[in-house]
Amino acid sequence: MTDRELISHDLEQQILAAQKRFQQAMRKRLARMSVASKERYFAVLCALVAKLEDLNKPLREVLREVVIESAPYIAQELSEDNNGA
Repeated sequence: MTDRELISHDLEQQILAAQKRFQQAMRKRLARMSVASKERYFAVLCALVAKLEDLNKPLREVLREVVIESAPYIAQELSEDNNGA
């Protein structure tokens, strides 16, 4: 394996490990989230997953679209958090 291939493989392993940590963290967090926060989180997560499933779409385009579509949900979440809800 070349250095580049080794780095790529290592990054893939680190990404998979981070995804497992993410799932564990969200399992613990979900019970403490409000229904409104869960709805917003689910909307953002579904948008991301749906776009990632299109393997022909470059990651850059996926991220651009998700950021644009998620902005209202993020703004609502930040606003709710600032209001102490």
